[in-house]
Amino acid sequence: MVNKFKTVCLTAAIASSSATFAGGLLTNTNQHVAFNRMMSREASIGIDGVYYNPAGVVFMGEGSHLALNWQMAYQTRTIKNDYKLFTNNVNNPTTPRDFKGKAFAPVIPSFQYAYNKGRWSLQGNFALTGGGGKCTFDNGLGSFEKIVGETAMGAIGLAGAIDNALGAEMFTSDQAFGKKGSYSFNSYMHGRQYYFGLSAGAAYKVNDKFSVYAGLRGIYATCNYYGYVEDIKVGNMPLYQVLDPSKENSANIELSCDQSGIGFTPMLAVDYKTGRWNFSAKYEFKTRMRLKNKSVNQLPSIGNLDDNLKNQMNKALTAKFIHAGMSQEQAMIKAEQTSTAVLNNPTVVATTAGLKQQFDSKINKAIGEYADGKKIAGDIPSLLTVGVGYSPIDELRINVGFHWFDDYNATSYNNRNKLLKKRGTLEFNAGVEYDVTKKITVSTGWQNTNYGLTDKYMDDKSFVVSSNSVGLGGVYHITKKLDFSVAYFHTFYNHVKTSETVTLAPGVSNTYNSDYTRNNNAFAAGVNITF
Repeated sequence: MVNKFKTVCLTAAIASSSATFAGGLLTNTNQHVAFNRMMSREASIGIDGVYYNPAGVVFMGEGSHLALNWQMAYQTRTIKNDYKLFTNNVNNPTTPRDFKGKAFAPVIPSFQYAYNKGRWSLQGNFALTGGGGKCTFDNGLGSFEKIVGETAMGAIGLAGAIDNALGAEMFTSDQAFGKKGSYSFNSYMHGRQYYFGLSAGAAYKVNDKFSVYAGLRGIYATCNYYGYVEDIKVGNMPLYQVLDPSKENSANIELSCDQSGIGFTPMLAVDYKTGRWNFSAKYEFKTRMRLKNKSVNQLPSIGNLDDNLKNQMNKALTAKFIHAGMSQEQAMIKAEQTSTAVLNNPTVVATTAGLKQQFDSKINKAIGEYADGKKIAGDIPSLLTVGVGYSPIDELRINVGFHWFDDYNATSYNNRNKLLKKRGTLEFNAGVEYDVTKKITVSTGWQNTNYGLTDKYMDDKSFVVSSNSVGLGGVYHITKKLDFSVAYFHTFYNHVKTSETVTLAPGVSNTYNSDYTRNNNAFAAGVNITF
């Protein structure tokens, strides 16, 4: 019954690692204010092209170009779960239940720089290429509580087997585990994930219409996960009393893990201009990332379950036999004989052995991803972008773009990426900007993100949801060499609903439904400088 707690607590931190940004499963594409206000920048010629269209940057004027950007993102994640056993929670006996996480990133900086001279453009970019914030589930996750409820049922099952063999009510009494499977606990989860990216590259103007680009991005990943499940009580008995009654924290689970790693991303791009049209394409190779763990985790142990049960039975039976008129020595001998006989009962032996076997078989899986000193896979997928831009008049620019993230082949822990559809993530976007006056430009745009999700991939510890994003904003041209931009974008997420059947005991199953969604808002401001 305890192993499931470990599995949930140690893997639940991944819930907070999903990015608060636009893009693929582990890729941020909003790296400049221009994206937030227009959404489609793949075919634009501007300093933001250092990320979106690096081959096109060479078509800007000669000199140095610099962009400084600030973003703030706020996201909520909601999972509605109608698991039947939630009604056994003495502090909140309701189902369905909403579990909410809050992610807030108040300062997300980025900059782009390009130096153009003749046919060459030397470029650099710094941004959060993955992750980008912190997320907190103040009351844990539905998967936490689901397993607590199942553990409570397992506890009263073991209690019933012991009391049946004993022929008396001990562990199933209202003062102990009881018979209803009621439970209470406290849980918390907090995590952060940042993938810092610094790139350098060069574009070359082959002729007045065609240019090429090659570059390399270095990535440093730093992540932290902290969470706990504590004060677990089944009925009126704290769970630690059957694990190690001498330590009140013996049934608690605490995760404290730092992860870090380095990776490199080669990049290639092309741009072609003809008349009022512009065409571009960029390819980023897969980034191989291996994150090294530095962990201090606290885990419960089930190894002394038999001895602890026996000690409790001996104490209770000794007091009972003394009360019946036996001497203390006689009572202790008879209590020892009785508890030994009960714990050797075939049904009791099978029940406790099943719990231990399940615990031992899953312990490596439970702690594997966050084991101290271990390196785990966390690749960033390869990315192909294509853009088309058209300017029917000088004041109006219209763009459309396409992104393909090869998430299926970006290795993650235990190859969870193979649970996705092979097609990967597809994104389509469109945007328009218009020069209202020589001083003011306004813009708006839309982007659709469609992940290759499957029901097996979805769980509250790590989920994404397909969406539509809308952005708007404007640029104030302070001088010919200084622009100030502001933007806002909101993401409208779909709802993904799943259904799962859980076997609680032989012949006893429960089907429950989950509903996953998110809500996201981002604000941005920045300046573009030419000098």
